[in-house]
Amino acid sequence: MSTNTGERSRTQPFTNITNRREQQGYTQDRRTSINSSGGDQKSEGGSVTGGQQSRRAEARKETRIVSPQEFQRRKEKGLCFRCGEPYSPLHKCTFKLLQVALDENELPNEEEMEITAEMEELPLFSISGVTQPQTIEMRGKINNTEVIIMVDSRASHNFVSRKLVLQMGLHIDESISFGVCLGDGTRIQCQGICHGLIVHLGSYTTIVGHLFELGGVDVILGIEWLRTLGKVLVDWNKMDMRFQSEGNTIELKGDPTLQRTMLSFKSLCKVTEIEFSATLISVDRGTNSEEREEQEAWPKEIQDILDRFKLIFDKPLELPPSRSQDHAINIKAGQGPVQVRPYRYAHRQKNEIEKLVAEMLSAGVIQPSTSPYSSPVILVKKKDGSWRFCVDYRALNEVTVADKYPIPVVEELLDELYGSKWFSKLDLRSGYHQIRVRPEDIEKTAFRTHLGHYEFLVMPFGLKNAPATFQALMNDILRPHLRKFALVFFDDILIYSRTVEEHAKHLRLILEILKDNQLYINKKKCGFGLTEIEYLGHVVSGAGVAVDRKKVECVEAWPTPCTIKGLRGFLGLSGYYRKFIRDYGKIAKPLTDLLKKGSFVWNMEAEAAFKALKRNLTTAPVLRLPNFEDEFVVECDASGRGIGAILSQGGHPIAFFSKALGERALSKSTYEKELMALVLAVRHWRPYLLGRKFLVLIDHRALKELLHQKITTPDQQNWIAKLLGYEFQIKYKAGILNGGADALSRCGDTNLGSISVPQWQDFEEIKAAVRRDPALQQVISKLDRGELTNSSYTMSRGILLYKTKVVLPSQSQWVRKIMEEGHCSTEGGHAGAFRTLKRISNSFYWKGMKKDVYQIVAECTVCQRQISGYEACWIATTVEHSRANLGGYFNGFHFWPS
Repeated sequence: MSTNTGERSRTQPFTNITNRREQQGYTQDRRTSINSSGGDQKSEGGSVTGGQQSRRAEARKETRIVSPQEFQRRKEKGLCFRCGEPYSPLHKCTFKLLQVALDENELPNEEEMEITAEMEELPLFSISGVTQPQTIEMRGKINNTEVIIMVDSRASHNFVSRKLVLQMGLHIDESISFGVCLGDGTRIQCQGICHGLIVHLGSYTTIVGHLFELGGVDVILGIEWLRTLGKVLVDWNKMDMRFQSEGNTIELKGDPTLQRTMLSFKSLCKVTEIEFSATLISVDRGTNSEEREEQEAWPKEIQDILDRFKLIFDKPLELPPSRSQDHAINIKAGQGPVQVRPYRYAHRQKNEIEKLVAEMLSAGVIQPSTSPYSSPVILVKKKDGSWRFCVDYRALNEVTVADKYPIPVVEELLDELYGSKWFSKLDLRSGYHQIRVRPEDIEKTAFRTHLGHYEFLVMPFGLKNAPATFQALMNDILRPHLRKFALVFFDDILIYSRTVEEHAKHLRLILEILKDNQLYINKKKCGFGLTEIEYLGHVVSGAGVAVDRKKVECVEAWPTPCTIKGLRGFLGLSGYYRKFIRDYGKIAKPLTDLLKKGSFVWNMEAEAAFKALKRNLTTAPVLRLPNFEDEFVVECDASGRGIGAILSQGGHPIAFFSKALGERALSKSTYEKELMALVLAVRHWRPYLLGRKFLVLIDHRALKELLHQKITTPDQQNWIAKLLGYEFQIKYKAGILNGGADALSRCGDTNLGSISVPQWQDFEEIKAAVRRDPALQQVISKLDRGELTNSSYTMSRGILLYKTKVVLPSQSQWVRKIMEEGHCSTEGGHAGAFRTLKRISNSFYWKGMKKDVYQIVAECTVCQRQISGYEACWIATTVEHSRANLGGYFNGFHFWPS
């Protein structure tokens, strides 16, 4: 028996065997299991070919799904349905079904929050290269290159391997983004489509486009393709399908040799439970993410330098040396030791604290303490499920003397880049932990847990003067090269040069200095030998320095208001800065006129005013460059569906920030949303705020005392931990005065349904029906000749109206459609004859309307089933919300003549 080697899963290695196990009637489904204390269960050792005990040890954590054939086999042989061992009255299963435990209270980091831009989400289940139910794998060709194709009835679209497209040198349209929802619920943001890529399946051809990193296959054909085939006959077991194309019968057959099954090592040990005569196993080592980074292509001159300094990218294995810039903690005169009681933790979190403390003790980062100082511990859950250990130093920071070491001015740093064309950006690994604490100040870093008292030997995260200490160290060691070919902003180092040869020399010098000072780099966050790079909120390239459009993109992308509520939101933001916009009243008049009752009709004048105000908001004199000698002000707010913030100085905005809330965040309390808005805004403008004292204005009174509140919830721990190290003051500002941030938090929050802005698409068909009716054609002819000047009939844009109502031929098919829409639709709700007539007659007219409406209501089978005659019966249906289609022939629709 032979097997095919598939590509490695993104999370763990796997072993492939042929589908013989499924032919024997046994399938297996691997689940993530969590023990009772909340920690991840570890695999237990055991012999693959040992006795019953080793098999039980390996089976203890498995979750199995038994097929009907295997169920019948066990029944005939008297085996346990659950574990497969001989059954007796006193039998106990060696393993039980384990449930998946998910922590719904996990809070993401700010970079994990859902982005504002909505994008198409495409379901995709088979990305690991493992054979799934309802899939067929076959061979095909793209540009005479043989490819492996999977037909997957659970994938919504067609996908092609990005790696394959790049290898073939085909053009990729990177302007299109889309989200992919994997079978395990994971959502991945993707980008890029290859237009018009033709796939050959024998004599049949089709087109694929969406780029995605597929595992084991090159192309996936999903429902997007299957829907174009019409009636399809598929035999999933025999792996063949038949359909008609241009009058010919097309038959596609799968290749059984491409079938694969993914197993964990523990599952592999179970293979011997089924009677195999022999098993040949092929293991694919795969390539992990770090190895792929190593294989990333840099310019040869740069790659040679990186190879020479490989050790600088490793994790440090020992304490950093004492340097001239060890961190000092100077306490204000007259202040005694700071002591704050530890926070209460659940049993599960106590286990994590013990584990993290043991790791830091082993690494030499901390040591047992007898210090009179004590600060509480904060646990913050990371994206991968592990925990980040932080200490709440807010009380200590209040009594610490501020270090006035000069913080670099971003604009001045960027002035040095003129004429440079090659750039590298370095990010130090766990930067703060690479600096020692001054011996006499070690006791001040002490923290207390439920098991003991400890203190840091290295600079912990969250101390007041940590940014200044880090900046002083970097300036000290790189001083000979600063403003010549290197810039430093805390732990971000930018190297810039005019030629690639010169850049390799500069990069080598900087890496040499970091190596001599035992400073390590996080390669994942670095960029080497680039011609364009993002640095401190600016885009740097050979063409110069451009301001990152993220500063104003939330205003530039403000959607055209479709309701009065949406218009008021935009006018609230623009009006907030009206004193800086010359002739604001004149510019905004077409928009303010729309606020009058019954006059909201978006026109060209309103669109021009809308664009003019957006242009004024995102350019001088409203938007200004920062002055780093003045105090920064952060105004933030949260609404029902979003958060918004403004960074300003002296009332002038410097940057705008807006983010829509994800589904999980929508259910949070007002306090949590306002706290989230504060944290994300501060982190978003880190280059401006870190190392400087700034003011936060917020319209939520409970947050005014944030810096002094006791942390009681995991959410508070998560968000407040992100603010440690920033120095700011919070002031309350009434919501009515905080219009700018409030408007940004509601940007695009219109909840527009089709009933709001109806656009009917059937006028042409109505006009054609009227022209075919002899009686109505005579009326139109008389109107054209001016013979019906005092009549209720009028013409507008080719439509015949009767008292501003659309006229329909009494024998037209439209009469029946309009009546069914007015009575049977969701809006009609099967109302009585009188209410249905009133509703329809508001928009339409035809001779005999009353009689026709009463008759259709009397014949309605839904109404007849109601006990109380024609009582309204609301039908649960789904209403499509779209501006492109009316969704019905009228929804409170009135045709106003022009």
